[in-house]
Amino acid sequence: MKLRPCLLLMGWMAIRPVAHACEVCAAQQPKILRGLTHGAGPQGNFDYFIVLAAVAVVLFTLACAVKFLVRPGEREPGHIKRIILNQDYHGT
Repeated sequence: MKLRPCLLLMGWMAIRPVAHACEVCAAQQPKILRGLTHGAGPQGNFDYFIVLAAVAVVLFTLACAVKFLVRPGEREPGHIKRIILNQDYHGT
């Protein structure tokens, strides 16, 4: 049980230097992203729109995946999953 916290700590320590931007990159970033990413940062407002649109698509997809995993909603007796669930079909 103590192995898991040690592995998490080691993983965090390994990722930590990579996750934060260096001083030069941090100076080039806008205030909201300063110290988080490497590189020059967004070149304009359209870049923020692209990222926000991608985040919205990912969150929508995640919400749909969780919703349909928890409550699939197929109730019809002729649905294809009934073939698999029907024991008479398999001959057992």
